[in-house]
Amino acid sequence: MKVVIMAGGKGTRISSVRSDIPKPMLEIDGKPVLEREIECLKEQGFDDIIITVSHLGDIIKDYFKDGSQFGVKIEYFTEVEPLGNAGALFRLKDKLTEDFLLLNADAIFDIDFNRFVKYHKEKGGLVTLFTHPNSHPYDSGLIIANDNMEVLSWLTKEDTRPTYYKNRVNAGLHVISPKVLEKVIDTPKIDLDRQLLKPLAGSGLMFVYDSPEYVKDMGTPERYYLVESDYKLGIVRSRNLANKQKAIFLDRDGVINKMVGFLKNIDDFELLDGVSEAIKMINHSNYLAIVITNQPVIARGDVTLDELNMIHNKMETLLGLDGAYLDHIYYCPHHPDKGFPGEVLEYKIKCDCRKPAPGMILKAAKDFNIDLENSYMIGDMKSDILCGKNAGCKTALIGNDDFNQDLSGNSLLEIIKQIL
Repeated sequence: MKVVIMAGGKGTRISSVRSDIPKPMLEIDGKPVLEREIECLKEQGFDDIIITVSHLGDIIKDYFKDGSQFGVKIEYFTEVEPLGNAGALFRLKDKLTEDFLLLNADAIFDIDFNRFVKYHKEKGGLVTLFTHPNSHPYDSGLIIANDNMEVLSWLTKEDTRPTYYKNRVNAGLHVISPKVLEKVIDTPKIDLDRQLLKPLAGSGLMFVYDSPEYVKDMGTPERYYLVESDYKLGIVRSRNLANKQKAIFLDRDGVINKMVGFLKNIDDFELLDGVSEAIKMINHSNYLAIVITNQPVIARGDVTLDELNMIHNKMETLLGLDGAYLDHIYYCPHHPDKGFPGEVLEYKIKCDCRKPAPGMILKAAKDFNIDLENSYMIGDMKSDILCGKNAGCKTALIGNDDFNQDLSGNSLLEIIKQIL
């Protein structure tokens, strides 16, 4: 599979770090960002690369040459006149005859590309977007998708967004079919997102690939220094899903938000003090932050699935405004007892996902290659502790009871500080 790496940006926002070289040549722990990207690709068998260059492009060409010294084959396309960030693709149509990877050259990433490509082929769409939560969704482009992971809408930074939204951000990594380049566009410059990809929203031909793997752009000096720190700490490579992950599993009610009994009304959802700080600490560690919550309100008929998703969107939005994010949310909608007014019979079953059963944690372990023995389940009830133990995790309780947990504390923040 060919890989197209777009390396033509000027990097004006980060010019205070270095203005005499292209942004992809900024060094992360002694090597240019672009070299780090190429190493990641080459290790996984992606060695047929086209790099599009413009601003100070000769510096990139002189460094990488034909790629042979890096174990890959590199061709270049030089933009003599500005073509927009997708114009070069149309000039390369004859070379892009099969599905290809399209990446930005100004991001640090370490992801399992074979897993990403396999997913794209299974979905059978024209485009698959690599999406993830980030620490600033309020000023990022958001992708709205359905349960089948089909993209329904694409909200750019300029678009009006709903009050509450899922923290799902386009990371700038794509698998694209050459059929996308059959579209006729007659503008001198072509914008990848607005003119090529965003119009596919709602067509059933574009999918999201949600992943907690490390992808961060270096668009500002602050983000550049953060990325360099993460790289030196080993966080970048450790998040590749080919490696075993560690997770901190979090109960929801009483751990993240205030306990109000059966939470039915979105207006009653309120983050507990210190929760955003605690989850930010997880985000900056080698652990994933994953919610594991029983939601029998679905089986009771008190809340619809859409209403529950909106409550979770509020949770993600509030955390995002504080610079924190969740890597995934799992919920059990079931309850075993029947015979109540308004209940939804299809959810009135005995399942393997309702805590204290470990089903949700086991599903997360399969989805994200999690090492359960070195992970934690944090809750405020006996069922949370039993769930963690049944899954083979370490456990922590918010409260003073003794359920033979490994750690205890008065708040999520207190426990996270103990773990980290």
